[in-house]
Amino acid sequence: MKVLEAEFVRGFIRMAGDGWDQGWHERNGGNLSYRIKPEEAASVEEEFSRREWQPIGTSVPDLAKEYFLVTGSGKYMRNVSIKPEDSICIIELDEKGENYRICWGLVNGGKPTSELPSHLMNHEVKKNVTGGRYRVIYHAHTTNTIALTFVLPLKDETFTRELWEMATECPVVFPDGIGIVPWMVPGGRDIAVATSELMKKYDVAVWAHHGMFCAGEDFDLTFGLMHTVEKSAEILVKVLSMTPNKRQTIEPDDFRNLAVDFKVTLPEKFLYEKH
Repeated sequence: MKVLEAEFVRGFIRMAGDGWDQGWHERNGGNLSYRIKPEEAASVEEEFSRREWQPIGTSVPDLAKEYFLVTGSGKYMRNVSIKPEDSICIIELDEKGENYRICWGLVNGGKPTSELPSHLMNHEVKKNVTGGRYRVIYHAHTTNTIALTFVLPLKDETFTRELWEMATECPVVFPDGIGIVPWMVPGGRDIAVATSELMKKYDVAVWAHHGMFCAGEDFDLTFGLMHTVEKSAEILVKVLSMTPNKRQTIEPDDFRNLAVDFKVTLPEKFLYEKH
C-alpha cells in the first residue's frame, strides 16, 4: 500500500487541516505525532527508504523499535494536506529508544519537529499508563487558552475548575482535569520532562504563554479534547471581558451530581469552595 493511501495517514492529514482551520497553527506553529500500529507500519513498509540514525535528545526505551508519523520541524500545518511528503515523515526508533531515523517523507530535507523529545516522552508515559491505548499527541497554539495563562493563577486546580464551569460537558470530556506547565523554553528536555510528569495524571497539559498539549486514543478523540478545552477557554475569556465576577455558575455539588449521572470520577481537589 502507498503511504498516502493508508487510513492512518489520511486521518493524520485531516487532523492537521482541522487544526489549521481553527486558527491554531500560525506559520509553522504546533506539531502532531501518531504512534503507528505494527500492522499499519507493515502495510506501507514497501515505500520506506531508511536514512541515517540521529539522536532523539532523550531516552524512551519503552518505545524502542516503534514507528511514528510526525510533522516536520519548521513545516507549516497548512501545507500538510497540500504537500504531505514535504511536510511530514515516518520515523523509526532504535532498539534502545535513543535514536531515530526517517523512513519516509520530508523529501526536500529536514527533520522531525523540534519538540520530538516532548512528543516521545509523552507517548511513552501514555503508552504505559493506558496499556497502549493512547497513540496521538497534539500540540497547538490555542489562542484563548494561551490568553488565560496571563490572568489565571498557573495552578492545575484553578484552570480545571474555571474551565469546567464554562460548559457542562467539560468535566465529562476531561474528568481528570488539566495540568499547567509554567513558562519554559520549548523544544528541550526540561519542558519534556515537566509535561510527561503531568501526563501521568492528565490528558491535557497547558504550556503557559505558549499553547496546549493533548493526548488521546485516536485523532478524533484527541482533536475533540483540545477543541473542547479551547472552546471552554473562549467562553471564559468572554465572561471575564464582561465582568470579573460571575453572577451564577456550576457549583461543587452540581459537579458531584453530574459525575453520578455520567459515571465519571471527578477529583475532589477541583471541587473546592470558593471564597
